[in-house]
Amino acid sequence: MNIDTRNKILSLVLGIIIIFLSWWLYDSIVTPYQTVERRKAETQQVRTRLLSVKDALVQYESKYGHFPPTEGGLDSVVNYLKTDSMMIAMGDTLFRQQPPLVYNPDSIVYSPRTGAKFNYTVNDTIRPPLYLLEDPDTDDAVGSLSRTTMRNAPNWN
Repeated sequence: MNIDTRNKILSLVLGIIIIFLSWWLYDSIVTPYQTVERRKAETQQVRTRLLSVKDALVQYESKYGHFPPTEGGLDSVVNYLKTDSMMIAMGDTLFRQQPPLVYNPDSIVYSPRTGAKFNYTVNDTIRPPLYLLEDPDTDDAVGSLSRTTMRNAPNWN
């Protein structure tokens, strides 16, 4: 094998190695970044949905004078959103979701991350009555069962 042929083969092999390493470097930077951005978007969607459920609970309380009970409480909220004339007319405006999610009373009480139902507990033994609405997949929550200063407040602020 003469030197020109060897140099051409070596240049070709090194060129392929350079292209492969360039792709590997690009992928090692972009893939983790995309994962972080996807998780941020999911977290924001969950928080927006939690705040929408909080707003629905506040609307429910203002109409009926009390929060729904712990057992079946979120189902009561969904039923309220589906049957109240103002909620039917204004629901998509009041409970705007981040794209690609859209307002749907049936799915508003479920986490967009995993589809698990939010956890809801009410403490009506004290005044004012308090509730706690939690995402089962993270530590995100709205309200508190013991601190009146956290009534209707998210814990991520």
